[in-house]
Amino acid sequence: MSKFNNKFIIGLTGNIGTGKSEVRKILQCLGALGVDADLISRQIMEPGGRAYAPVLHHFGRDFTTPDMRLDRAALAKLVFNQPDKLQELEAIVHPLVTEEVDRIISETTAPVIVIEAIKLLESNLASRCDSIWVTDAPVDVRLARLTLFREMSEDDARSRIMAQPPQEDKLKKADVIIQNDGTLEDLLLQVKRSWETCVPESYRIAIQDENCV
Repeated sequence: MSKFNNKFIIGLTGNIGTGKSEVRKILQCLGALGVDADLISRQIMEPGGRAYAPVLHHFGRDFTTPDMRLDRAALAKLVFNQPDKLQELEAIVHPLVTEEVDRIISETTAPVIVIEAIKLLESNLASRCDSIWVTDAPVDVRLARLTLFREMSEDDARSRIMAQPPQEDKLKKADVIIQNDGTLEDLLLQVKRSWETCVPESYRIAIQDENCV
């Protein structure tokens, strides 16, 4: 069970192109509070954010844009080719993301929270969760999504997919697997069914009660 009393926490992960955000949005419609850890990581690296100064100090001004923002593209290129640099960056950012997620969960009255994070299992966010959900889709479907919706070239999309830890490693640790390679209706039905079987009834009732206040 998670460290937070009277709250049921879903950890949602899956590799790029598997449709995590779509599942989070459906869970939000069902009443869960959505927490996008990947968005938080981007926000805290903005000027004034908690990770900005530590990252700038560690990697230097070569990784800034002319307006002194962190050059995320340059950092991504660096860590993409050097796993040790990725570990250094994550050692700065991950603990700060976790602290912010903890703050949000502690302050909310929502009975159910879903944390979306691509590095959920590789960070200590997983220890916050009562249930681990993993989105999955075949590589060809993921490639099509990345080229169509993110306007990546096929080579870039394939490189991004291959650079990530194996999707199979995430699937082995899943309490719930959402197979996201069909229609939106299929996805809605899967998520709703998993919600009803995975989230204890008391928490679902608490959501209804909270919405009636």
